[in-house]
Amino acid sequence: MITEMAWKNVWRNKTRSLIVIAAVAIGVFAGVFAIAAINSSVVQRIDAAVNEELSHIQINNKDFRSSGDIQNYISGFNLIKSVLDSTPGVRSFTGRIILRGIASTAVKSMGVEIAGIDTVKERSIFTLSKKLIPVTGTYFGSETKFNSAFIGEKLAKELNIIRYILSDEAIAGLKDKGVPGQVISKLDSLRNIRFTSEKQFSKAFEPLLTSSELRKFGNRIKEAAWSYRQGSRIVLSFLDINTVQTEAVFRVCGIFRTNNDMFEVSSVFVPIEELRRLTGLQEGIYHRIIVRLTDSKLTDKVTPVLKDALGDYEVMSWKEIQPDLAMMSDFMQQIYGMFMLIILAALAFGIVNTMLMSVLERTKEFGMLAAIGMNRRKTFLMIMLESVFLSVVGGIVGMGIGGVVIAATAKNGINLVKYSEGMEAIGYSAHLYPAIDPLFFFITSVLIVLTGILSSVYPARKALKLNPVEALRGE
Repeated sequence: MITEMAWKNVWRNKTRSLIVIAAVAIGVFAGVFAIAAINSSVVQRIDAAVNEELSHIQINNKDFRSSGDIQNYISGFNLIKSVLDSTPGVRSFTGRIILRGIASTAVKSMGVEIAGIDTVKERSIFTLSKKLIPVTGTYFGSETKFNSAFIGEKLAKELNIIRYILSDEAIAGLKDKGVPGQVISKLDSLRNIRFTSEKQFSKAFEPLLTSSELRKFGNRIKEAAWSYRQGSRIVLSFLDINTVQTEAVFRVCGIFRTNNDMFEVSSVFVPIEELRRLTGLQEGIYHRIIVRLTDSKLTDKVTPVLKDALGDYEVMSWKEIQPDLAMMSDFMQQIYGMFMLIILAALAFGIVNTMLMSVLERTKEFGMLAAIGMNRRKTFLMIMLESVFLSVVGGIVGMGIGGVVIAATAKNGINLVKYSEGMEAIGYSAHLYPAIDPLFFFITSVLIVLTGILSSVYPARKALKLNPVEALRGE
């Protein structure tokens, strides 16, 4: 009976109740959707770090990471191999030669990390081969008599390997991309002019368009003008095993694109046999062993086992290599819980205000209920249920809307292209695919019920302090 009375009391003033429910629903929806977007950004960054840059575990010579010296290599590969083969949870592993060097073209030079890799085994550990820009070649798939290198788009731009030209083909492509003819006609003065960098090209075409046209079509124009000649050459300089300066010409076999500009601009991948020939490093010698596990959740379990078995080497998980990502991964649920707690705490003030108004308006009613024998516990329970109903109904509506919007945006994602330069500079994608753990909805439901209970305490105490006789006299 108390539950039925409380539910009816909620709808005695429909307008006020609907406003409170709408406020709760909007707050919960905003919190759920914002957390889903943030969660997707963090999850995408962690996945990219593990699948494209670090893998789950790395094994190094203890002095290599700090010095980068070519002579600080791992000589006991057979021992490491036997340990990894017998460790449960290890799916695959491979060795790399790592050199600090310089990549140069005729116009520019950049400091880079040169990784000699087993191009076949790396496919089972990293997804970098899938990040190949199609028009730039292959992932070490073409037979060539030259040394070959696989580099990032950002490095290719810095070395002026990628250029920009509005050719006749590019102009035709703009029409296919939906750029209006009046906008294309403004670019006629730049037709067939070659620009060596994105900055130069942007500086040339941006003054020709309005701010609105730039927002709508600027990126499409850059994509259409993007130009690359397959088989471009770069010179890699580094020290060999005898610390003698060595340099060799490499042809770029392909260019990859990720969401991490720092990784793109500093990484060069070459076949390990080519680097062995140039440096004099013998077969079976590596600077780093990359380990892939069957499940990311095993990282914290397998890493200590390998550290105990390989005490002479430095064994580090991806969480130790990039502790900022580890912190985000480990504390994600706690952070999201606190975020929702703050939102619900703010909404609680609105519920308290509404319930307090309701209690003060029903002074005579509470006096009558007390007079006919309703005890304090039942009065408190009735007011508490009214508050819980308001918060729960609003919460269900908010989570329902949030779930629908998350599902709708997860398919095509949210493109924050305006912020892509800044986000990709620190390794985060500007294209978000909102996603959230179902456990979060359960946690949110519990918090919503608690919000309703806590919001009812003060109004209920005010009602319980009423004197039945004085309450019956009131209007």
